Amino acid sequence: MSFEIPTDLTPELVPLSWLLGTWEGSGRLGEGNADSEHFFQRASFSQHGLPYVQYTAESWLTDEEGNTLRPLSVETGFWALDRKLNDADVGPGLSPADIVPALKSADEVEQFRNQEGGFDITATIVHPGGIAELYYGSIKGPQIQLTTDLVMRGQHSKDYSAATRLLGLVNGDLFWRWDIAAEGSSLEPHASAILKKTA
Repeated sequence: MSFEIPTDLTPELVPLSWLLGTWEGSGRLGEGNADSEHFFQRASFSQHGLPYVQYTAESWLTDEEGNTLRPLSVETGFWALDRKLNDADVGPGLSPADIVPALKSADEVEQFRNQEGGFDITATIVHPGGIAELYYGSIKGPQIQLTTDLVMRGQHSKDYSAATRLLGLVNGDLFWRWDIAAEGSSLEPHASAILKKTA
């Protein structure tokens, strides 16, 4: 699948550029066996001229024919190369950044390539119910592996302690799998889906 890299993309987002856009498709909860529930998901990855990708995914429970039954959940967050931040980066809060991006060229981005030939990345994802995940992982071409370093839960949140996520581009479709550890269990299959790019 060919795609066009936006001209206003900060150089360090080039490794993540294949994610940019809106994706839609169906998936299954749990192990995806015959009695697993179905869902529909719309996920978007966007950029705003800053060194991160903004992520939002909305999901709805469906029947076997794909008819919507009810809303399932929403999650949102930010994905970026894992590197030390400096004065060219925004924050904390609304503290403005320098005008030039921290990494100004492909050569400067290349210095962050890891020993496996990819790039280390981080993703922060927030969920309803007072849960936020901090993931570390890697991206190598059209493949992403993420593992939680921290799961933050509010005092009334449901039990949830760890997760892994795998994403990959296969024949132009976005395949993903999410395993979680919750309610005292070790990592178990939580959900998986196949999404097609719509925009």
